[in-house]
Amino acid sequence: MNKLIWKLLRQHISVGQLTGFFFANLFGMMIVLLSIQFYKDVIPVFTEGDSFMKADYMIVSKKISTIGSFAGNSTTFLDQDIADFHRQSFTKKVGKFTSSQFKVSAGLMTKSLGEQLNTDMFFESVPDEFVDNSLKKWNYTPGSTSIPIIIPRTYLSLYNFGFAQARNMPKISEGMVGMIQMNIVIHSNDNSKVSHFTGNIIGTSNRLNTILVPQKFMDWANNTFAPGVKPETSRLIVEVHNPGDGNIAKYFQQKNYDTESNNLDAGKTAYFLRLMVGIVMTVGLLISILSFYILMLSIFLLLQKNTTKLETLLLIGFSPNKVARPYQVLTLTLNVCVLAISIGLVAWLRTYYTSTIELLFPQLHVATLFPTILCGLVLFTIVSIINIIAIRHKVNGIWMHRA
Repeated sequence: MNKLIWKLLRQHISVGQLTGFFFANLFGMMIVLLSIQFYKDVIPVFTEGDSFMKADYMIVSKKISTIGSFAGNSTTFLDQDIADFHRQSFTKKVGKFTSSQFKVSAGLMTKSLGEQLNTDMFFESVPDEFVDNSLKKWNYTPGSTSIPIIIPRTYLSLYNFGFAQARNMPKISEGMVGMIQMNIVIHSNDNSKVSHFTGNIIGTSNRLNTILVPQKFMDWANNTFAPGVKPETSRLIVEVHNPGDGNIAKYFQQKNYDTESNNLDAGKTAYFLRLMVGIVMTVGLLISILSFYILMLSIFLLLQKNTTKLETLLLIGFSPNKVARPYQVLTLTLNVCVLAISIGLVAWLRTYYTSTIELLFPQLHVATLFPTILCGLVLFTIVSIINIIAIRHKVNGIWMHRA
């Protein structure tokens, strides 16, 4: 019986209209799914390690002027300064740099070079959430003699192209950084306590221009080797919502604050890239909405053309559900085809850029197709439910009007 109803009702179906809906919906769905999949695949490149896209960070300090130096103006941040930062609309999180209050000397050594460099140095720390490296090895147990260390990438460049080149010493690549160890000697300020540690360099950083140690180690070492001395905060690390916010520059100028090189520029670039992904997804959603409108218009026109037949079928005893079902099956079939083809095209297109990502960043693992499939199923479910309800409502309207 359903086949007879379908044969009766399909006579006025416009193949051109349904074809237009199919390709428009396919194009829109593919843009949305490809945008989501591309973002999930590429985001590890920017969030792992020390990329600028991990978040929008700025390293903030107070400007040092000649007059201020002679006048004895403080360049440290007080608790009220930090609290004022938290109150700003552009601020997401604020972290303090904690500096070592004890004496540190270190000898740099590698298995191939032996101990080569001996120097006095200093340590700083920031809360773990601001560290731009993997946190797997970034931990310290109080009393342990092994300290994980992150050094600025500029230090590695200075060694390779300055010190090593001038003395004909082997250069060190970033992959070899993990092989470097440091003999570290820590003295209390009155030299009453001396301890030896091994420093393991676990990575380099573009964001933090300092010799970084875990916050747990810094707190323990300051309490152990400089008890009663409260570290002053001379630098802050600030995560902002939108680095392009004009209020940031105004606030910094008003407070006479300064940022380290390119922190704000990198954040603006990150915001711009995220904005572009959002725009592309919005365009895809807009196309999908327009294609949905085309489908509903086609179905409504088809129902209008078949109004007399539908009224007859309803009058001879067919329920509105049975009369509406052929149109509902038609829309569901088209939606299923769009979903399946869209996922297939996304899977095919992503092979072109994932191979490049794996070649450039072999240590990264690109995402699976799960985000695409999940988003596609959500869109399919929403659109299909709206289609089914709209068709049923239209058929009920014809029935009630006739009644």
